[in-house]
Amino acid sequence: MHCPFCRHEESRVVDSRSLDDGSAIRRRRQCQACGKRFTTLETTSLMVVKRSGVAEPFDRNKVINGVSKACQGRPVSKDDLAVLAQEVEEAIRSTGNSEVDAHEVGLAILGPLRRLDQVAYLRFASVYQDFDSLDDFEKAISELREHPFAVEPLQAKLFTR
Repeated sequence: MHCPFCRHEESRVVDSRSLDDGSAIRRRRQCQACGKRFTTLETTSLMVVKRSGVAEPFDRNKVINGVSKACQGRPVSKDDLAVLAQEVEEAIRSTGNSEVDAHEVGLAILGPLRRLDQVAYLRFASVYQDFDSLDDFEKAISELREHPFAVEPLQAKLFTR
């Protein structure tokens, strides 16, 4: 860590605090050379690997944009979508993997979306679960009718390779 004032390479940690949501650690540091204090924010990176093989940082806005298409015309607010995106990120981070396939992000969306709006869930699920026929839709609808709010545990469904 370089001091932003004098570019010296050594500093000592004066104080450390976790952010409220636990997504990062805020550290207060003091430069060993000039004595000035500065703050750093440490986060873990979460990379999404696309079908093309290109990896890019996880972006909640991309989750929101993708889900909002499935929610068009439904009674779902922007705040609801922001909460859903946060749930998805927390679920993916809780697996401990630093890289995740884009398809697995789509699968991670299904549980929170099912609780949020069942019609949007069906729209989204038809893409990410590769519905091939009307039978797939009928099966999903029957499952929703039998267990409207039941969701499989995320870790059991995701990341089993």
